[in-house]
Amino acid sequence: MTRVYLDHNATAILRPEARAAMIAAMDVCGNPSSVHAEGRAAKALVEKARAQVVAAFGADGADIVFTSGSTEGASLALAGRGLHGAAVEHDAVRAWTVEDLDVSAQGTVRVTDPAACTVQLANSETGIAQHLPEGLAVTDATQAFGKLPVAFNWLGVQMALISAHKLGGPKGTGAVVMKRGTDLPARIKGGGQEMGRRSGTENVIGIAGFGAAAEAAEKDLANGVWDRVAELRNILEKALVSGASHTIFVGKDQKRLPNTLCFATPGWKGETQVMQMDLAGFAISAGSACSSGKVRASAVLTAMGYDEATAQSAIRVSLGPETTEEDVLRFADAWLQKEKKHRARAA
Repeated sequence: MTRVYLDHNATAILRPEARAAMIAAMDVCGNPSSVHAEGRAAKALVEKARAQVVAAFGADGADIVFTSGSTEGASLALAGRGLHGAAVEHDAVRAWTVEDLDVSAQGTVRVTDPAACTVQLANSETGIAQHLPEGLAVTDATQAFGKLPVAFNWLGVQMALISAHKLGGPKGTGAVVMKRGTDLPARIKGGGQEMGRRSGTENVIGIAGFGAAAEAAEKDLANGVWDRVAELRNILEKALVSGASHTIFVGKDQKRLPNTLCFATPGWKGETQVMQMDLAGFAISAGSACSSGKVRASAVLTAMGYDEATAQSAIRVSLGPETTEEDVLRFADAWLQKEKKHRARAA
């Protein structure tokens, strides 16, 4: 049985460009803070990657601080600031915010004071994209970067969080992108690396992979790769809608990530569906990967007004550039067979 990977929002498949850059970086032994030739060679890899991320994210003139990922980035950008957020944010963001922003039934967040708020650019579970207000303090752009044509300099935000493994780079590498001159005290203190904002020897191998993945992702966007992915998502959605009359498709008429499909069948728990589809050869998820294994209703769907039974039954299918039409049609056929059996048992 050939397995089909449909969980790209949890982590994308490593791009060959990132793999090649990381392998090459393994042969560079120097510490990027050292002034000798070996150190300068390592520093050059870090700065090349920084320039690649700047170009791919449209962040010319901004500062890029490399981190271990968006979770650390959220801590760096949000801790101690008391910014306001919503329940649809990732748990890494929710941990540092005052959770009092209203969420509409369509999944959009209402903001009255942008400078005191953080709002995600796109939701990892539903794929629903937000229209960010000018002057927003922070946005979590982790899921949007590499999938939607966005640029930091267009967004009108002070800071953005991004992560390598969501766009085909390595796990454990990310960045905070900020307007130049932003006052951002370090949370990890020591040698003063990353412009004094994040101490610790840089992960040269991971950063090199991040830069290469960002550059490749930018080319994919320009070449219409994600338009094709959106077409496949729509083919899958149409197939499921036609065969599952009791299923609710979240964000169906909203602006979404091109690869994301979230749907709920009340009474059929999401975790059960994930396990059944795994046995059938398909990798999907029930909500954010960071909360998998925790039997609870989706906070995102609950915030949108769905009842607990519906929120507990949601699953997410997220496609990638490698996904084929055969993959999505095979999934639709397999899932609809399971859904039919579920309805027969529940009758």
